[in-house]
Amino acid sequence: MCFHTSQIQTVKKLEKRYNADLSDESQRELFDIPRYHINGFSHSQLLIIPQEKPSVLAAATWGIAPEHKTVSELKAYYKEAVKFGGGLNARAEKAFSHFIYKQSILGKRCLIPVTAFFEPHEFKGKKYPFVIKRKTPTATTATTTATNLSLAGFYTRIQNVVTFTILTQDASPLFVKIHNKKKRQPVILSDQQEKQWLSNELQQSEIEAILKNHFDEDQLEYYPVSKDLFHPKVNSDVETILERKTYPNLSF
Repeated sequence: MCFHTSQIQTVKKLEKRYNADLSDESQRELFDIPRYHINGFSHSQLLIIPQEKPSVLAAATWGIAPEHKTVSELKAYYKEAVKFGGGLNARAEKAFSHFIYKQSILGKRCLIPVTAFFEPHEFKGKKYPFVIKRKTPTATTATTTATNLSLAGFYTRIQNVVTFTILTQDASPLFVKIHNKKKRQPVILSDQQEKQWLSNELQQSEIEAILKNHFDEDQLEYYPVSKDLFHPKVNSDVETILERKTYPNLSF
């Protein structure tokens, strides 16, 4: 699953990275504020790149909702949907069968740029949060200049609000070790897959193939962070939440 993310890049850097412009210039200052920890259950707004207009970065609410809802009904819907994960994630295996997902998977896919995301690791009945991010490229170890990750998702339009979800898949060997209870992970797109994912020409079989593919684990860095991430009464949207934390009893 993927309920916690981080996005600390400026809008300008995202615009350059994705060759896209912010759709609403009045929101630039808001989205320039670093978000070190975004808890999905707060249903925050994040920037996405929508299939319908891949030349823009558009604000969208994290937590997909059915298009027959109205904006005034969203708060109550999220309260009820919390038992189902709040619409934050969508299982890739249900992309063409779920009553909400199948309305969006062919024509309303999106990229969700994140600096990092977090997953829980369980050891002897206790949860330890891990951060996962892209390794910093160097002249000798990487051919790409990307420092963020592009997660695959899709969205709905509800009046003037866009709601979205992050697609998840069965865990790769690395994520079987990290997210060792649920054994799931978000669908991370390679640089080559990003344009494919937003293409209007993709057929169902091609979409399913992307959803089964795993991102190159050699490009990822991961380590444990503070348990403050899991405490709702602690402000964990701080720079230090991305720092490595040592747990003497943690075997990993």
